Amino acid sequence: MSAVLQQQATHPITRNQEFEVRAFDAPLGAEIVGLDLSVPLSDSDFARVHRAHLDYHVVVFRDQRITPQQHVEFSARFGPLQRHVLKQFALAGHPEILIVSNVVEDGKPIGLGDAGKYWHSDLSYKELPSLGSLLHAQELPSEGGDTLFANQHLAYDELPAHLRSAIEGRSAEHSYLAKYAELQKNAPWRPKLTEAQIAEVQAVVHPIVRTHPETGKKALFVSEHFTTRVVGLPEDESQALLDELFALSSRDELVYRHQWADHDLVFWDNRSVTHLAAGCPDHLRRKLFRTTIEGDRPF
Repeated sequence: MSAVLQQQATHPITRNQEFEVRAFDAPLGAEIVGLDLSVPLSDSDFARVHRAHLDYHVVVFRDQRITPQQHVEFSARFGPLQRHVLKQFALAGHPEILIVSNVVEDGKPIGLGDAGKYWHSDLSYKELPSLGSLLHAQELPSEGGDTLFANQHLAYDELPAHLRSAIEGRSAEHSYLAKYAELQKNAPWRPKLTEAQIAEVQAVVHPIVRTHPETGKKALFVSEHFTTRVVGLPEDESQALLDELFALSSRDELVYRHQWADHDLVFWDNRSVTHLAAGCPDHLRRKLFRTTIEGDRPF
């Protein structure tokens, strides 16, 4: 093979695609229509997608007939991919993909069926929390299964003065184990963690208000799923403050509710939104594939 052909095989030729970015009538979110992610994006198309992600915080790519490998490759253009601690729910051959599913086969769950039961930002319990997550619909229920996203820039901007003062310069602890035992009691998807898994998810401390590393905007960075306490406050004061923040950060006025369509790929910014799975009837099958991109240390 000639050197030119060899280079083309390694770096496929890309061309710009015609696509639209359409903002939702919501406090965040946009859909990207006409883009085919099974084809490697040109640098200029990738830059448009990146800008839309920063501007709208949640972007929905419609009708993406992509393979798991293409899902991984597109995600990895934004940064290194993180692997979930429950490795038994990784997709075979693709350890970067977490299976989010309520499906049980041969008496065993094939994926994490209660993912997103509480408002949260993915992997906020890590030293380097997630930049963003990409969730690709594989099998959808005939009813339910919506995902809600709350704009945490707006949540911060609209905080009452007394709360802004209360959290100024403060940090909070995040722990993967915060609600693990509770979830374990109520569903079959939470296995007993090994010592090695527990060591992977030691509690971390992050600022309650974080600055987005790419836009400079401030956002609340706490969630009912993973945030356990405010550092330096007595337990009762800490819990009261967190409860107030949790309630204000998930108000309806901050939320975009995503109703899934076949082959949707949804890409959200974990630095600026929290999200919640609305759930679906247990007897209806739901399966999606998720990648998570490593982010920066919050500041």
